[in-house]
Amino acid sequence: MSDSSSKNAPGDVPRATSGANPSSEDKASRLRALHVAGDPLVLPNAWDATSARIVEAAGFPAVATSSAATSSILGFEDGETAPVEEVLRAAQRMVRAVRLPVTVDFERGYGLAPYELVERLAETGAVGLNLEDSDPASGRLLDVGEQADFLAAVRQEAQYLGVDLVINARTDAFLRQAGTPEEQVATTLERGARYLAAGADCVYPIGAADATVIKTLTEGISGPVNVGYGLGARSVAEFASLGVARITFGPMLQRHVYQTLEATVLTALAADGNPFER
Repeated sequence: MSDSSSKNAPGDVPRATSGANPSSEDKASRLRALHVAGDPLVLPNAWDATSARIVEAAGFPAVATSSAATSSILGFEDGETAPVEEVLRAAQRMVRAVRLPVTVDFERGYGLAPYELVERLAETGAVGLNLEDSDPASGRLLDVGEQADFLAAVRQEAQYLGVDLVINARTDAFLRQAGTPEEQVATTLERGARYLAAGADCVYPIGAADATVIKTLTEGISGPVNVGYGLGARSVAEFASLGVARITFGPMLQRHVYQTLEATVLTALAADGNPFER
């Protein structure tokens, strides 16, 4: 007689395959190598251990967190309002849940000095992070030299600690609407160059959506460029044709899941319908 307890129930998420877990160095190398212009790394952003396992089970090669989505499940708004200890514990749970490289959306660093930032992130087992160049509280775009120095210090401390860290430098000129559209492009190109020179591995011009603008950025920035998927107006193949190297979703997948729960599942249940009917 077969043991039914060994079978996955519908909707169960397979756990990571058995075997030795790759080292942090191997994971960082794998994550960095996946950033290829024209053949983008697609990173569906996760927010907890279960969503991270779902990403892994679906065959994606790495897991990225979303600061907004993670803050939401912790009971806080985005913008570094969640205690850094809780953010780091959430990241650690996601790392433990999968065998894939995990990169953490770490906003502006939660006020941590570069040495402590690298040390504490490394303790979670994550091998990458996003760092943004505007103040989460005020929305003010930070001085480019100040941010470049910060990124350089993070890279220097990582090297000192022997930590291989994939740094995705988010730049917020489009998000903060800093100047005219032309000025936003020029600012992003300048910041991208400065951040790569400071030791970043990838540049993330959040809010860049126009195809011509994206093409200008991928051609003008001498390193991998990350763009946001948005709400699906453009396919992965189209992003690839524009020279994009990394595609992320931020909190949009979590919001879609929860909106479906609210608008479809719970609405059906409240009306005494079957919430499991498709």
